[in-house]
Formats: sequence, C-alpha cells, structure tokens
Amino acid sequence: MRSTSEIRRAYRGPVLFSHGFRIFFLSAGLWAALAMLLWVALLTRGGILPSRFDPVSWHIHEMLFGYAMAVLAGFLLTAVPNWTGRLPVVGWPTVTLAGLWLIGRLAALISGALPLWLADLAELVFPLALVSVLAREIIAGKNWRNLKVLVAVSVFGLADVLFLAETLHGVELGGIGLRLGVAAIIWLITLIGGRVVPSFTRNWLVRQGAGALPIPFGRGDLAVLAFQTVVFALWVVWPDLLALPPLAALAGLAHLWRLWRWRGWRGRAEPLVWILHVAYLFVPIGFFELSLRQFGDFSTVPHGWTAGAVALMTLAMMTRASLGHSGRMLAAGRGLTLVYVAVILAALARVASEYVGNPMPFLDLAATFWVLGFGGFAVLFWPILSRPRR
Repeated sequence: MRSTSEIRRAYRGPVLFSHGFRIFFLSAGLWAALAMLLWVALLTRGGILPSRFDPVSWHIHEMLFGYAMAVLAGFLLTAVPNWTGRLPVVGWPTVTLAGLWLIGRLAALISGALPLWLADLAELVFPLALVSVLAREIIAGKNWRNLKVLVAVSVFGLADVLFLAETLHGVELGGIGLRLGVAAIIWLITLIGGRVVPSFTRNWLVRQGAGALPIPFGRGDLAVLAFQTVVFALWVVWPDLLALPPLAALAGLAHLWRLWRWRGWRGRAEPLVWILHVAYLFVPIGFFELSLRQFGDFSTVPHGWTAGAVALMTLAMMTRASLGHSGRMLAAGRGLTLVYVAVILAALARVASEYVGNPMPFLDLAATFWVLGFGGFAVLFWPILSRPRR
C-alpha cells in the first residue's frame, strides 16, 4: 500500500483538490465575505432572497452551517489522516465533497424555487457525506480517541436538521437547532483548541529560549469540558433555567483559568501564536454574555461565541494550517496581521452592539471589518492554496 506522501506526490489533478484544506478553506473565506456582503445589501436595500429562509435565518444558517461547516471539513479532512495513519482524501472524492457543499449553499439561497424536500436534501447531503467519510477513516484506523470529535460533528449535523425543521417546516422547537449548533462548534473549539493552543504556543516558545511554558492538556481540562457540557445541555434544552446564569459564569471563569495556564502573553511577538489566545478568550466572553442575559432571553446566542470564538479560531486554524501544509514559514506578515486585527474588531463591534442604545454604527463597523478580514484572507491565501506545495 502506498504511503500518504506517495499518494500526494502521485496526484496530478488541480492543486485545489490535492488536499481537503485547500478547497474548503478558500471556499470558507470567500463565502464568509460574500454572504456578509449579501446580508448587508438585504438590510440596507430591503431586498428579498429567492429563498424559503427569511433573511435573518438565512444569515444565521450560512454563517454557522455554511461557513463553519466548510472550515470543519477542511480541518478534519487534513487532520484525520494524521490521526489515523490512513491515506488522505484527494482528487475526485474531494471534488465531490466540495461540490456537495456548494450545492448546499446554492440551495439555501434559491430554496424558494425548489421543492421543499429537494432543498432539504441539497443542504443535508454534505454533512451526511462528511460524517460518513470521517467515520470510515476513524473507525478503520481504530482511532478511538477521536471518536468524540466524530460525535460532535454528528451533533453539529443534527443541529442543521433541527434548524431546517424550525425555519423551513415551522416545527415549534424554541430555537433548539441554533443553540445545539453553536454549542457543538464551541465544544469542538474547546476540545481541539485545548490541545493545539498550548501545543503550538509551547513549540514557538521553545524555539525562543527558556521560560515558563504552557501546561498541556490534562485532568483539569477534562473537568472543564465536562462542566461546560452540562451547561451547554441545560442551555440547549432548558434555556430559561434560573440556575443557568451563575453556571455560565462559572464556566467562563473555568475557561479563563485554562487560558491563563497556556501563557499566551509570552507569544505576543508572533501573530500566529497570539491570535489563538485571543480567539479562545472569546469562549469565556460568550459564557459571561450568557450569564448577563435577562430572564427569558437566555435562548439567544452570544455573539462572543459566533462572531468571536468561531470566527477567530477558524481563521487562526485556516491560516496556520495553510501555511504549514503548503511548506511555508509559520510566521505572519503584515497583511495577515491586519486580517487578524480586522476580524477581532468585527467581533468586538458585534458584541458591543448588544449593549448600546444605538447598535447600528457598531453593526456597520462589524460588517465592514468582517468583509475586510475574510476578504483579505481570500486574497492573501488564494495563491498559497491554489499553488503546489513548496
């Protein structure tokens, strides 16, 4: 049997389909910017989508189950072969998966012109195919340690089903699909981020010389993940529970403790390092936002999680993985640093908009910086992702 490196060298098709991260990271960055531009146009010009989704539901769906799902696909299609030692998915399988993702985006946009069953099928076939591919690889490779990742991705796919049931089929579920989707993606960020943030920080600090190093993943981290799972379950199923605000505050403090143990301030000289810590900081910010919600408003989603943790951690992982797997130096230039700053400002503006009397200026700033950030990512990384490894 040929090795992973031999399979990659033998591939002769388009570079974009030579590895999962290439097509999915580029597609995710482009879609994040384009979908936001369309959303702003709808708000400012009062247009109507040819979609069965109302504009707000379409925006939520495409940011969460469109953009974030694409990043997950690119990351896991790249990581799972390393976890299992099995061959990577390249060529036509990657083309097929990318095509299914694109069909889902088009179906959501023009679902009003499609039979409802066809719109559902077009949207759900991609997460089902992705989970099937990942399950085959993880189970065949006997990589039982990462079955929890597969479970979380499956829950994320289930959340998409529930979101469609609520928004397109009118099933009264009280927003459970949205909350479950956000909880699943944040749970993955805290699991995977809890391993890679201290690891990548440690690697960089060791190259710089002696000093305090991050504390690796251990029992304390498992305890935090277990506790947040309880909080997420309560928020998803029973969002108006009176005990939820103090529990969410405790979860936020627990994640601040994790972040402090990773010594992020020591990596402030390298944007590829500090962006990981800034991104993770929005996890406790989201929990604190949840703890501050007024009674009866616990079901709404904190933008510290969506515009902050999800956007920044996915951006951090896309840029780092793209540089590393394309054979480039793991260092951020001025352009990439500006991309990071733009998305950080977008996240801060979006969170601030919920706590001011007139949110519109902050929403305008958030949208502007978001488009600049993800549009900048697409421009900077198009040649990196579409050209052969150095």
